[in-house]
Amino acid sequence: MMDKIAIIRSIAAFFVAGILSFILSPVAKKIAHQIGAIDVPKDDRRMHKEPIPRLGGLAVFFAFLVAVILLVPIDLEMQGILLGAVVIVVLGIIDDAVSLPAMLKLIVQIIAALIVVLHGTRIDVLSNVNVFSDHAYLSLGMWSIPITVLWIVAITNAVNLIDGLDGLSVGVCTIASISLLIISVMVSEFTIVVIMAALAGACIGFLPYNMNPAKMFVGDTGATFLGFILATMSIQGMFKTYAILSFAAPFLVLGLPIFDTAFAICRRLLHGQSPMHADRGHIHHRLIDVGFNQKQTVLILYLISGVLGMSAVLLTLSGAMRALLFVVTVLIAFIIGYRIYKTVHIAHKKKSDDEPSDN
Repeated sequence: MMDKIAIIRSIAAFFVAGILSFILSPVAKKIAHQIGAIDVPKDDRRMHKEPIPRLGGLAVFFAFLVAVILLVPIDLEMQGILLGAVVIVVLGIIDDAVSLPAMLKLIVQIIAALIVVLHGTRIDVLSNVNVFSDHAYLSLGMWSIPITVLWIVAITNAVNLIDGLDGLSVGVCTIASISLLIISVMVSEFTIVVIMAALAGACIGFLPYNMNPAKMFVGDTGATFLGFILATMSIQGMFKTYAILSFAAPFLVLGLPIFDTAFAICRRLLHGQSPMHADRGHIHHRLIDVGFNQKQTVLILYLISGVLGMSAVLLTLSGAMRALLFVVTVLIAFIIGYRIYKTVHIAHKKKSDDEPSDN
């Protein structure tokens, strides 16, 4: 159970980050105009019609950073995470202003991940998925470094790839951070609780500027930063210490961006394209194409993220509470699926009725 100091720090981190993010967002908007970090709609992948500043992640980053420095003990591992985050944010600012080549961004992201690894944050063990093995856990040994780097870089880019609608990536990351917060409470990782409270607060403070119709985008600066922090904190909280949770829980919490990215890579390779080739085949694009508007699409993806997060929390529970939460999760999933089916059915029926008859 959380002690009073951890509770106070978590609440303080949430409000400090939230208030600062809200206050600093207009400042970030001015900076975006000054350096030309403006998202101009120039292809059918973009849902907005007017140019919109895209440096909101700078406000989210500074709000998070201040809250963490004030309220979290900064050990060697946390130093590495914050230093890596600075590298990611600087890269994002430049990319938002001048659009860097994909390979250059990937190299810098690997460097940022290596900074984290060299400061001691790495995936050392995983739950053994081989049911015939006598060993419950797998020690990664020398493979811990490349696997950790791969995880961090993959999640950093996965969150960036779902940043395609107003409020989508920030909202999904808010849900993911709250899920990690709840799990961290249950496994008594109170430092991570405070960090996740700060991240959730920073995201929520920015959301009023980012919800449809958006006045500002989080940009690559914010999307990659959010993915980077969620990736590194999932290592600290689950991959690293609690091996029984290590395989499934992080994948569930971050399930939506992971699935969307994996699907995008497979889709592009099957079409003979580079995995880094931008297209209009992401899950949010597909929902828009079947007839949902932006707000409906974002809400659907929020609900899916919430169900996945709740499923991850299930892994930390036992007994009657686990059974109850499982029933609730299945019920919510059924309701979401039914609502999606009905909406798509109505949209297709309306489209068919509107089409002129051949007679």
